[in-house]
Amino acid sequence: MDCSDRSPGTGNPTTEKGTAVFDDVSTSSLRVAVAGLSARQNAIANNISNIETPGYQARKVKFEEALSSAVAHGQSPSTVSPSVQNSLEPTRLNGNNVNLDEETLSHIDTTMRYQLTLRALDGKYGLIRDAIKGA
Repeated sequence: MDCSDRSPGTGNPTTEKGTAVFDDVSTSSLRVAVAGLSARQNAIANNISNIETPGYQARKVKFEEALSSAVAHGQSPSTVSPSVQNSLEPTRLNGNNVNLDEETLSHIDTTMRYQLTLRALDGKYGLIRDAIKGA
């Protein structure tokens, strides 16, 4: 939200009061991260399920660099969306390039990041919930 949306002298937004609580940079970044990590989990599942499919090219999901860049340049994190690209890993004789070891490690890493991101969002929403309750 930019300052032009504020009522003169009040510092309060003129429309949609309360939305700033859910649209701050950290919350938006966490939501983008959850979406990106979820897309990565889907890509990993597809890669593993197609490990024996001739000609299948593993897919990789990237979003971290775009998210970091958006935040660093003062842009809204919500403009970032995950990009899916074919892996550049070497292919086997059947044209498939899925590496089970790499996919397994990526799955573990992604799952841990996903859980951490959900905990961070839960913590933010927990603070809001406590404030509403008056705790």
